[in-house]
Amino acid sequence: MGKKNKAEKRAKGEKDKKRKLVELDAGTPDVCAMIVQAARSMRTVQSRNLLDSGLYAGQDGVMMALAETDGLTAGMLATRLGVKAPTMTRTIGRMEAQGFLERRADEEDARLTKVYLTETGRALLQQIADAASASEKLAVDGLSEKQVKTLTKLLRVVDRNLQGHVAEVE
Repeated sequence: MGKKNKAEKRAKGEKDKKRKLVELDAGTPDVCAMIVQAARSMRTVQSRNLLDSGLYAGQDGVMMALAETDGLTAGMLATRLGVKAPTMTRTIGRMEAQGFLERRADEEDARLTKVYLTETGRALLQQIADAASASEKLAVDGLSEKQVKTLTKLLRVVDRNLQGHVAEVE
């Protein structure tokens, strides 16, 4: 009879632990869903802010990457922006047709094709920066400077954690 009581107590304890975990999960915000939703909302606002420029979602990142380092390959851009190479190749083609970018053979290694901003593309850089600034101001409205710094620091940790895991899987 003693063994059954111990087993019953153990089973009851396990049920209590599971119940407490379920209660904890129910009261804890879904961090992943909140980050994804915030990113989508930011992307939507940024796209609206760039509507007049003729840029589509994600193209601003390509422009800013090239503003920082002009003359990158499609593969370098894809890595820098965290997208797959075929996606970047399509994006570059579209942006080239819009007149924002141009592809040229590398001067040192003609086997490589590098991507450069055109004058039309360069003319949009300030508009992109202004749109990003307006989006950011809207996103952090109501937060103190200290909260913004904390949020930024926390998001860097989350990104570093996820980037580290992606590198391990690849």
